[in-house]
Amino acid sequence: MNYIGSKQRLLGFLFKSVKHSLKSQGMDLKDCVFTDLFSGTAAVGRLFKNHAKQVISNDKEFYSFVLAKHYIENTKPLKRAQMLINELNHLPPLEGKIYQHYALGGGEGRQYFSDKNALKIDAMRSKIQEWHATGATSLAEHYFLLTSLLEAADKIANTACVYGAFLKKLKKSAQQELILTAAPLILSPNLHHAYHTDAKELISHLQTDILYLDPPYNQREYGANYHILNSIALYDDFTPKGKTGLRAYNKSAWCKKSLAYQSLEHVLQHSSARFVFLSYNDEGLLSLEEIKSLFSQYGTYHLKSQDHSRFKADSKRPQAKARTTEYLHMLIRG
Repeated sequence: MNYIGSKQRLLGFLFKSVKHSLKSQGMDLKDCVFTDLFSGTAAVGRLFKNHAKQVISNDKEFYSFVLAKHYIENTKPLKRAQMLINELNHLPPLEGKIYQHYALGGGEGRQYFSDKNALKIDAMRSKIQEWHATGATSLAEHYFLLTSLLEAADKIANTACVYGAFLKKLKKSAQQELILTAAPLILSPNLHHAYHTDAKELISHLQTDILYLDPPYNQREYGANYHILNSIALYDDFTPKGKTGLRAYNKSAWCKKSLAYQSLEHVLQHSSARFVFLSYNDEGLLSLEEIKSLFSQYGTYHLKSQDHSRFKADSKRPQAKARTTEYLHMLIRG
């Protein structure tokens, strides 16, 4: 998924930095619990899943929780995976919530998906829900299927990557037919866990050696930018608002400069993790000096940085700059 703040291109930098910090303290990753407190697409958790003793994943956005339930928690083979995928791909179209609210045929004037693809999403999502409600699929299969659907729908969405608005005309990829493919499964001999809660509420209950933080760093709300993924994942009754069909969402304290510092301070105060890593770039609400000053109150502070391509929601839209700097703030206690 093309995702705001994705660390996919920075995984090597992150992994090397974490390993080096642990080594400096005579510790090995395989003996540590690694917590990803703002998991997003679970890319970082996936990387560490078979290197750490255990991965704990969390995100307050439900679509992120779904991805983590599959990519992080699912550890055993799913024998019926392809059979279930094939059955979903051969369902007849169904007029449901996505077609009604987010396709032109639904009559509300929104075109996040072609009519054909919206009908397919509704048919698949309804069947997944039916299987879940009747016990026809296990929890592992349920989240595997939801993850597969979220990723397939995202590929043919008629947007400039994020869901803050739809395009007036169907772009080429949005005209392609939605075909469900099996989301990859990362097998593991260890148990891993995914949570769906606010970081501030979860942090004091966590027992972890390594705490990785990748919170929102500016005013862009993930609940707004990916609201349709939440609607597909939840498939609940909701009332879309305005031209873009935005559903109600909880705003993040990390997206407000007046609250971001307090939020970070709360996490550091209530975490017992020996190692804390914070990903934050040069366009963030908090300054380098603010973060350094705060981290230094709790232990030894280090900083590393990596230059990389700036996120682009639309390849045709001009940008003020093409590159950005990713900072990795590191705290070692004791």
